[in-house]
Amino acid sequence: MAQPTLPVIQALRNTALRLAAEAPYQWGHMGSCNCGHLAQTITALSKGEIHARAMQRYGDWDQQLTDYCPTSGLPVDAIIDEMLALGFTRQDLARLERLSDPVVLAAIPFERRNALRHNQRDDVVLYLRTWAELLESEMLASIQLPSLLPSPAEPVIVY
Repeated sequence: MAQPTLPVIQALRNTALRLAAEAPYQWGHMGSCNCGHLAQTITALSKGEIHARAMQRYGDWDQQLTDYCPTSGLPVDAIIDEMLALGFTRQDLARLERLSDPVVLAAIPFERRNALRHNQRDDVVLYLRTWAELLESEMLASIQLPSLLPSPAEPVIVY
């Protein structure tokens, strides 16, 4: 799963927020589908720019991720590079396109999970928000705060 970092969590939340605010969504369009919207957030490219770059090679996001080569020089691979550099994996992105990560799905209430459709805006928003919450919980659980109590070796001075 994606790295539990603030930039990754913020990218997921910003993407969900934009989609919830009725940004143009079209699952069959490389720039305005699930991965396309996350790519817009990360790269600041428009849906048209993402789509045009993706169309220079055959296939949907799943195929693009399978054929990804960091040294290809293809514009779509540069987009994928940015997404990977932020902390996502190719598998994360493929699963986002189909809303199929088993860990994210397990965190969605059963009745909603069974009706989840990969090409429905509200379901994508739910998936993105759930994923962000999972990563945030993981990140917070890993934080170790220093003890505020004096260590046993330190004398306690009372004034």
